[in-house]
Amino acid sequence: METGSEGRRRRSFTREYKAEVVELCRTSGRTIATVARDLGLTETAVRRWVAQAEIDAGQRDGLTTAEREELSRLRKEVRVLREERDVLKRATVFMPNARLCRSGRGGERPTGTDAAGTGGRVGIITAPRGRRAAGRRAGSGRAGRAAT
Repeated sequence: METGSEGRRRRSFTREYKAEVVELCRTSGRTIATVARDLGLTETAVRRWVAQAEIDAGQRDGLTTAEREELSRLRKEVRVLREERDVLKRATVFMPNARLCRSGRGGERPTGTDAAGTGGRVGIITAPRGRRAAGRRAGSGRAGRAAT
């Protein structure tokens, strides 16, 4: 007896083949179980194909094939965007003084475009390093202290 991942390999079928099987179920007068058995398919798969065809034809409630494809595409996009967000979060550990600049007005360092591809510039701007970048008051250095 085979169990686990060594079992039956998942097969894929074209839309045209599924449509032919559904049409055969509707017009042949045979039961779905008989059609499935004759074609070497599982009864569950053929029942799903028939139900999905009825949804696409407006005869039954549910998500149409186009809506399912769009939902799948959007879920994939959300997954990718979350992964990108997580990478950026981890990157802040290595660059703690960096911040994202959406306007791209941070000097010559803006890079790439935003995730939506709308052309909005995104850049990383690092905070100034050292005390010198923050500016000193006149006479606050060593020379100023030595004179007093």
